[in-house]
Amino acid sequence: MTDKGKILAVDDTPASLKLLSDILMEEGYEVRSAINGELALHSAFNNPPELALLDIRMPEMDGFEVCRQLKKHPKTHDVPVIFVSAVLDIEEKVRGFELGAVDFVTKPFQREELLARVRTHLEVDRLRNHLEEQVEARTSELRESEKMLRASLLDFVTAIAATVEMRDPYTAGHQRRVADLATAMARELQLPAEQIEGLNLAGMMHDIGKIRIPAEILSKPGRLSQLEFGLIKEHPVTGYEILKSINFPWPIAQIVLQHHERLDGSGYPHGRKDGEILLEAQIVAVADVVEAMVLHRPYRAGLGVEAALDEITRNKGIMYNPEVVDACQSLFLEQSYNLLP
Repeated sequence: MTDKGKILAVDDTPASLKLLSDILMEEGYEVRSAINGELALHSAFNNPPELALLDIRMPEMDGFEVCRQLKKHPKTHDVPVIFVSAVLDIEEKVRGFELGAVDFVTKPFQREELLARVRTHLEVDRLRNHLEEQVEARTSELRESEKMLRASLLDFVTAIAATVEMRDPYTAGHQRRVADLATAMARELQLPAEQIEGLNLAGMMHDIGKIRIPAEILSKPGRLSQLEFGLIKEHPVTGYEILKSINFPWPIAQIVLQHHERLDGSGYPHGRKDGEILLEAQIVAVADVVEAMVLHRPYRAGLGVEAALDEITRNKGIMYNPEVVDACQSLFLEQSYNLLP
């Protein structure tokens, strides 16, 4: 068995077929011969060659039909086909190329010309296959690398969230719960998986800016003064400043900046209105409000799911995105969503 190349030679004239086969075998190729189209296809489908040399003028099934069948079959679709024929009609040559042939060798052929064409097309096809394998392998490596990178990114983001929440024990787990609820709503809205992944990371870090707020303000049991609340309202900007230089594949810094904005412009820090607020930020906003109302805070006991849903329903289309509100209601009322699974 040689590795120089496997070639299928097809010709209905025994003398021509023997001459073609002998020349190729002398050069070191592995050659299988077929005296008609039907035998050629049977041989090719059972053991695909690396190259096929086809005569055109054959009874019952001509070379054009053999080529068409080869290109149609998944096992032989990519096998290069060279027509070896006395056909000189340019229209028939055009037809052959349209069927997928890569070359024509005109009978009577010169031995060196035939071998040169065979060598060239075998080499080109092998290089193409090698390149395809390399691209597939590289793509697979990149996918695996990307999975690892994203897993590491999630670990890093989780660690940051935990660090922020260490300073505010009353809201431990808040960012994770908001992220979980936000991603559940995004799935309910049937957003693309890629967008949901970015939303999840943004939810995990939406309060990262609180790292610069004094701990005594974060955990103050009584009502905040106007100055203290002013400091609290700066945390979206602080979060944006921390994250803006990181080249995430999602607009995470902007989501963090906008998660307290409201459709009617009553939010902060910039009073943006509907059309100026990212959908992801609108989703985090609803998740943030619901989580904050349902669970306990230093200044009050938890108000429960009913009160939280009443709040977003009353302000549906005013402060909160209507579709996002509907998705949130569906989760709690129809799917028994639990903030503390």
